[in-house]
Amino acid sequence: MVTLERIDPFWDDEYKTLDYRNEEFNNQQDLTRWVYNGYRHGKFTGDMCDMRSPQPTWNDQIIRHFEDLGWQDVSTSYYKMTTGTILPTHSDTYKGYKKVFNINDASKIKRALVFLEDWQSGHYLEVDGKPILEWQRGDYVVWDHNTPHMAANIGTAPRYTLQITGHL
Repeated sequence: MVTLERIDPFWDDEYKTLDYRNEEFNNQQDLTRWVYNGYRHGKFTGDMCDMRSPQPTWNDQIIRHFEDLGWQDVSTSYYKMTTGTILPTHSDTYKGYKKVFNINDASKIKRALVFLEDWQSGHYLEVDGKPILEWQRGDYVVWDHNTPHMAANIGTAPRYTLQITGHL
């Protein structure tokens, strides 16, 4: 199930100055499939600043919003996709999340992607085969644990989002 929700934006631009790092995509099976399907791009993921690094001063407000919706063990990861970054269709494995929070049943995991800025030309998200465009700052998409999705930035401005993970 995929839903489009909204949180009234209260944040400033602090997310732009986080210590973003690029980590190799963690599913070798997907990487192999992407290359087989013709993707020749060397960088398949955006740059990330997750809870292992300092988060914005207002991060706890975001966490509380999702806890108020019944989400448990809420985790945040900020993403910056620079021009030319693509993330072909995949389903998340939640390997680290399941380990940290001792989750054995992945079907209870939910994912949300919060748009920290208004949509710009070239910014793309597709969830369960449906394109999502022209979002406004504060819109967010929620999907179940194994929902296929993809993202890309073929525009000229960085694409900033906040990935929320939790379980019900």
